[in-house]
Amino acid sequence: MLCRTERFRQQAAPVNHQSPPQTAVFVSGSLMRHVAVMTGTGAIGLMAIFVVDLLSLLYVSWLGRPEATAGVGFATIVLYLMISINIGLMIAVSALTARALGAGEREAARRIASSTLVLMALAALALTAIALPALPSLLRLLGAHDESYRVALSFLWIVLPSNVLMAVGMGLSGVLRAVGDARRAMFVTLGGGLATAGLDPLLIFGFGLGPDGAAWAIVISRVVIVATGFHGAVRVHDIVARPNLAGVRRDSAATMAIAGPAILTNLSNPIANAVFAGIFSRFGDGAMAALAIMDRLVPVAFGVLFALTGAVGPILAQNWGAGRFDRMRAGLTASAQFAIGCVVVSGVALALLRAPIAAAFGATGLTGELLMFFCLVVGPMWIFVGLLFVANAAFNNLGMPLLSTLFSWGRATLGTIPLAWVGAHYAGPKGALVGSALGAVVFGIVALVFAYRGISRLERRSAGG
Repeated sequence: MLCRTERFRQQAAPVNHQSPPQTAVFVSGSLMRHVAVMTGTGAIGLMAIFVVDLLSLLYVSWLGRPEATAGVGFATIVLYLMISINIGLMIAVSALTARALGAGEREAARRIASSTLVLMALAALALTAIALPALPSLLRLLGAHDESYRVALSFLWIVLPSNVLMAVGMGLSGVLRAVGDARRAMFVTLGGGLATAGLDPLLIFGFGLGPDGAAWAIVISRVVIVATGFHGAVRVHDIVARPNLAGVRRDSAATMAIAGPAILTNLSNPIANAVFAGIFSRFGDGAMAALAIMDRLVPVAFGVLFALTGAVGPILAQNWGAGRFDRMRAGLTASAQFAIGCVVVSGVALALLRAPIAAAFGATGLTGELLMFFCLVVGPMWIFVGLLFVANAAFNNLGMPLLSTLFSWGRATLGTIPLAWVGAHYAGPKGALVGSALGAVVFGIVALVFAYRGISRLERRSAGG
């Protein structure tokens, strides 16, 4: 989601006559309302993309080729690696811009938004250049073979070059969240989701492109996302200054101070997923097809949590900039409560709908058995994953990104991989699923405790204690 040579406006006034937020909007009012509004609007946009991704895989499964479904699953693991790096940079965009706005420094916020967007674009281009020639080795390492390998390789050669679009679009969405415009941030991802929803069946079935049609739909949707984000951040809010080399140099250190640990944090999940896929692939394409469906079900079922992490950051960052530590603690509590409530609802829904979900994908045999088992047990695990998400958002936005890295990698390594391996050894793929879930319990609870302690430490430091 990005633009290539978009013109960034230089004037300080908005282009139109609307009245977008000019000051910090989260330092007053109900924190639960801020959390709900920011999360709800963000979830609508994210859910549009997640539901469309799920539909894309559903369409591919209707081709009647489990190897194709498995191939798209392998491709998704690689794409997740790329997006995780983009998310780390987006966290820096949102946190630094929101912090400057909270301190009343709008021009600094405009410069920071511009510089960080440029850095996101450059990083995405470099990453794509490195990843493309490494795809054959990477897919073989993940366990892809024969038809699933060919499907995954073709899919990625189509989608990966558009990673620069994804990066900029995500950055523009982060800028809109930093200024508190949750509605337009929602439109960024919602527009891309709607575009994909319309293009998927046309390209997969109408033009007979199969899995490649789903890949081309993703590319086109990213163009839509960039255009929507550019309109909101640049033309409406004028919160992105014209980029220049001096600004990029000035802001690169602060950006990487947040983005570096955030990227390391975000990479923990896709790398753990890649290792887990290697464990799962030993049980055949039927198991990998089930894993591909699970990977698309999770963001649909728990997409609100992904949106919540983006909502927590600007709320805490603005109140930190304003010195409102009481509101920071209350905001963290509201976010944790919101996360638990959302997971309970989604977990119950998955458990009740597990048979219809398997039937919709035509999942039979091992694929259907694993899919229904997953729907039954995934809810309890995600309560603690949600707490970890909330804590990590606090760490990344309050100058403690190394803690986010520590807890995320701890859960992804010690809390996931050994237990998944042991579970797979003694109880097959079901044991691997249960093992991968157990580590979230301890890491989620302890991370949230450290988040509260971090806010108290910032308060003492502010008071000179």
